[in-house]
Amino acid sequence: MQPDVASDSAEGRLPPGRERRADERVRFRSDLRAALPDAGAAVAVTAAVFGLLYVRMDSGASATVAVMPFMSDPATYWMYLLSQAFGWSGLLWAWGTVVLGLVLSGPGPGRLPVSRAALERWHRTTSLTAMALMAAHVLMFAAELVRYETRLGWASRVWAGFADTFVPGWYDSGTGELAIPIGQAALYLAVPLGLLYYVRHRIGPAAWRRLHRFVIVVYALSVWHTLLYGTNVWYDGWPRTVLWLLQVPVAVLLSLRLARPARRSERLGVPGGRGGALAPRWILRAGGRLAVGAVVLGLLAVVVSGHDGGRSRPAEPPATTPHHHQPEE
Repeated sequence: MQPDVASDSAEGRLPPGRERRADERVRFRSDLRAALPDAGAAVAVTAAVFGLLYVRMDSGASATVAVMPFMSDPATYWMYLLSQAFGWSGLLWAWGTVVLGLVLSGPGPGRLPVSRAALERWHRTTSLTAMALMAAHVLMFAAELVRYETRLGWASRVWAGFADTFVPGWYDSGTGELAIPIGQAALYLAVPLGLLYYVRHRIGPAAWRRLHRFVIVVYALSVWHTLLYGTNVWYDGWPRTVLWLLQVPVAVLLSLRLARPARRSERLGVPGGRGGALAPRWILRAGGRLAVGAVVLGLLAVVVSGHDGGRSRPAEPPATTPHHHQPEE
């Protein structure tokens, strides 16, 4: 059991600063425990996605096989499939985290089926789970690269897999030259932004709120990475359309969040007037609201028209192989 920090402080054994830091440490540990059921559900979803990808690859129906015909044996490329499965469940949990965050920070519905405290706890636990899934996604991708580089010695294979996965600009093949750095940016921003909540007493609530807004950028980068590099959504079809459809509620909630923020200080108001921001800040805020509105219209146009950037499936599979590093002479 955790010590009763409040009673210790009341008796004068803990100074106020130490009381607050202890409370934050307890909150992080309690959130980790609370995330266990959520993480269990994520593992179950990941296993189901892995099974589906495995069966589709084994049958030859997988879009991954259409993109990379050499990947026709799921027993050989199971680590790649597991990386994909972690990536899809991670994106789903990131979606839920963003939706919960926008509901909490926006005007919100008049009545909720659960308390606000429960929503805030779910927001924190889904965030922790999403970060864990992202980490598993990249680690399995690195493991697959290490397994593939059979012509290199073990030390060189480990370095090649690590560099391709974690060093921006190192991956040098095809779409991955752009998609991999985008995914790396999402990962390297997600972890500190997700954990800043637990040290907000050190940086101040105002600074934490300003930094936390960039979480939506992390999510946008994750979706972009998936659209560029997710072989299951390269081609036109329902998987890619569903991925676009899922972004509509996020964009709508973000529009509501900007149009009617919960905090009075964030409302647009009249520029320079009472309750309104100064002209430069007002212009920036108004521009952001217009940009998000344009994104909503663009998403709806993509979904309705069916022109979502997907590639036409080729009549003959491309003769592609993954990139490889030549052994040093």
